[in-house]
Amino acid sequence: MDTLTPAERGERMSRIRARDTSPEMTVRSFVHALGFRYRLHDRRLPGCPDLVFAARRKVIFVHGCFWHRHNRCELARLPKSRLEFWLPKLEANKRRDARCRRALTALGWSSLVIWECELRDPLRVMFKTLMFLEDETCP
Repeated sequence: MDTLTPAERGERMSRIRARDTSPEMTVRSFVHALGFRYRLHDRRLPGCPDLVFAARRKVIFVHGCFWHRHNRCELARLPKSRLEFWLPKLEANKRRDARCRRALTALGWSSLVIWECELRDPLRVMFKTLMFLEDETCP
């Protein structure tokens, strides 16, 4: 049973944004501090990646654990109500993400996914990002 009225739930859900989220802003700050410059949300690429490094042909996706169904993550729990709505929606998000990453690979791009829960250890995320961006063996 939802504890909010439909109007309250709608107002709360309308505040959820796809861009400029707190996790995304954190990753953008890390990447900028490491000296890398990037473009944001290039709609010409599959999945509209959050950060695009065109010269390197690399992209970074910053995924929320709930919305993108991070495996074995407590933040990816299912809601208690309306499972008939949420489960197909969230599973479709996961399938779309995989399809977009395959399409990027087919186009010769490398991609990295940074999960919301990984940002609990900022140094690890910074190191992971640095290794990904400086790796010249990626296509």
